[in-house]
Amino acid sequence: MRQVSTTGDGPSTSSGRAESLYLDLLGSQTRFIRGKRFTTRAIEAGSGDPLVLIHGVGNSAECFARNIMRLARRFHVYAVDALYHGYSTKNGYDADRRVPLQAEAVIDLLDAEGLRWAHVEGESMGAGIAFELAMRYPDRTGKIILNSGSYYVRFERSFAESGGGVVQLLMQLCRSSITDPSRAAQRARLEYFVAQPDRITDEIIDVYRKLYADPEINASMQRVFGMTAERGNLAGWSEAEARKLPVPSLVLWSDHNGGQSPEVGEYLASLLPGAQHYLMQDAGHWPQWEHPEEHDEVVTKFLTD
Repeated sequence: MRQVSTTGDGPSTSSGRAESLYLDLLGSQTRFIRGKRFTTRAIEAGSGDPLVLIHGVGNSAECFARNIMRLARRFHVYAVDALYHGYSTKNGYDADRRVPLQAEAVIDLLDAEGLRWAHVEGESMGAGIAFELAMRYPDRTGKIILNSGSYYVRFERSFAESGGGVVQLLMQLCRSSITDPSRAAQRARLEYFVAQPDRITDEIIDVYRKLYADPEINASMQRVFGMTAERGNLAGWSEAEARKLPVPSLVLWSDHNGGQSPEVGEYLASLLPGAQHYLMQDAGHWPQWEHPEEHDEVVTKFLTD
């Protein structure tokens, strides 16, 4: 594991920024990429090596809205709605094969775009999809960034902060926002992801209020969160398997990552061969949203070194 400096003199941050999603995404395009098996909605911009950005459970491509255009200066960026989420394919839900199928949907996207491979960043659930891609399709996967999630590896040790209660709180907030997709319910859910509640804007709340009010998306979220279907087996990979990760990786963590302390991120990075580790200060489960300039600088450096 190679440790990256996280001193107070590091990259700049942008808490309290007032820009709108429209301005953040100005110059990008939204596409529905139809592969042989799946349709994937992607916010796309830039040129260069392909970089796929995958959000966490219950969310959408918009959680990377503050990153896409800056990363597009160096990469051909696809921020996607994961399988079963947003405006991507939602039928054919298979609880026990959910993560492998989500990885297959990314491969389907690459095939549809004529891409031999892509770098992948995944946040939370997206990190699990990125890891799955790297393990099953290493020849199609460049470098991976594992942002704020570790459930996809079965740790052989426990941590003082197990996160069980926090995870249950998140599940409760998510299910409440599905049952009642109101502004208040969405704000409560989204505030879980950040270190300071005022970092959740009215605009991003409106995005998820509209998504969760869509009957098809709402029904899919009910399945994903185990309200109308089994959540399935998400046991993941063993430590022994993780130690054989065949692609370069960066574990990007934060000091206020709900339920998973910095120690968890450090331990995950220690398992992965040659992994880099970066701990972002003053951030929660959405570090790319809270401090986008810092996130983008760290990711770009990792991918281009």
